[in-house]
Amino acid sequence: MDRLIYTAMTGASHIMERQASLSSNLANTSTTGYRSSIDAFRAVPLKGEGLPTRTFVVNSAVGYDFTPAPLQRTGRTLDVGLGGKGWITVLLPNGKEGYTRDGNLQVSTNGILQTRSGYPVIDDTGQPGPPGQITIPPDSEITIAADGTLSTVPTGATPSQVTTVGRLKLVNPPEKQLVRGQDGLFHTQDNKPVAADASVTVTPGSLEGSNVSAIGAMVDMISISRQFEMHMQMLKTASDDAQQASQLLSITG
Repeated sequence: MDRLIYTAMTGASHIMERQASLSSNLANTSTTGYRSSIDAFRAVPLKGEGLPTRTFVVNSAVGYDFTPAPLQRTGRTLDVGLGGKGWITVLLPNGKEGYTRDGNLQVSTNGILQTRSGYPVIDDTGQPGPPGQITIPPDSEITIAADGTLSTVPTGATPSQVTTVGRLKLVNPPEKQLVRGQDGLFHTQDNKPVAADASVTVTPGSLEGSNVSAIGAMVDMISISRQFEMHMQMLKTASDDAQQASQLLSITG
């Protein structure tokens, strides 16, 4: 009896966690550069006094699907998409690095190049300006090369007056070292900065979509809903069996 209760109880609890993860994936099917979450569960014996007859369920692996998503052409000058592996490095308020594949870049009122969420993009060239940030001169037309180099031309000037103002810091840390934070950005587990990788390139005028499969996530939601119902039925069966056993004991007593 106790084995049934422990298995059903912990299984139902972790199915609710899986449902929350799938709900988050579904909510981000249109989020630029989003990486879907992956969960895996396994049964573990419950150790204690007596025989190890009881088991419970634990989340044995929490990871992410790093499969690149298709690029969508936007034609916008400050949009950059990463078609293969790699990340754009941004500066966090605490001075550490964060990593994103959302290449929908903006220029702040102070001329700082930043992400849509307001995180400054880190400069990989050491150009003058705020530490680690890229400053865009006012009244300038911007172009971004495949290696992340940003060039500007004063509005109305000839192309010969091109000025390089910075280069996106593009990195490619081992995926197993990355974790997603509460800010939606990825971070290294030790929070140490990652060296730039020259092999990472961007596609100007494009954005990467989300790699969440809406159909697959919906099918999984239906499947785990049925599993949850099964676990609830198991708990009800255990309760009914316990009541029947109590009635039998009261009669024989």
